[in-house]
Amino acid sequence: MTRLLVVRHLAAFALVAALAASCGGEGSSGASEATPAARADIALLFMGNSHTSSNGLTEMVAAMVRAALPGKSVEAVVAPGSMFLDERATDVGTLQLLRSRNWSFVVLQAQKYSTSGLFEYSTLEAELLIRIAREILAVPILFPEWPRRGIAETHRIFDLLASIARRQPACVAPIGQAWDLAIARHPELALHAADGNHSTPAGAFLAALIIATTITGFSPSGLPTFEDIGVNAAVQAQLRAIAAETVLVYGPRQWCPADP
Repeated sequence: MTRLLVVRHLAAFALVAALAASCGGEGSSGASEATPAARADIALLFMGNSHTSSNGLTEMVAAMVRAALPGKSVEAVVAPGSMFLDERATDVGTLQLLRSRNWSFVVLQAQKYSTSGLFEYSTLEAELLIRIAREILAVPILFPEWPRRGIAETHRIFDLLASIARRQPACVAPIGQAWDLAIARHPELALHAADGNHSTPAGAFLAALIIATTITGFSPSGLPTFEDIGVNAAVQAQLRAIAAETVLVYGPRQWCPADP
């Protein structure tokens, strides 16, 4: 079954390569027309599913990068739709968006993985997206999902994305490790939504801290308190400390050490 899946994806790659080479600016699944070159000093493109788009996570990342780099303008754009990376890599609109601007960082979330650990899914699509990001001189960042409530899967998810980064250099944000540490230290904090899978605002805030640190290289401990994000000042302080400790142990740039 795994072999069939890989064969299908390889065939899809060939099709998308032909489409991307010949497509001028029309016809895509929900994509807008190509936008002009980014005017922000730091332009962030997020590609993922509801884990990326929920609770204002991308806006939090942008605000944190602005706070860490005063005087720099920061823009965050979320690719339309909710897709896995294999779908992104075969979606003409996604590829047009990726190539349409001078992105500084491209954050990639939603690599398929086996929740049981019994199956393997292709990583070729994620590797393709990383290569394209590199072609446009953007720094690719892989976004491993946090573990589902009560399931010890942080290292399985992280190791899968690290294996991708070893083949195609990318930064890997240690989000799951930060969640595990926060849950161990502060079990009273609600990071998971009611479904045990998605985030609460506090969970999104913690993930955003790790992503922002991956982008800037600065410790989360130096960030200010943010208003109107659904996370009170005391909890923000606790999560900043957790994030700062996590990135010291799990360096997010160990597979992209040469990137600015």
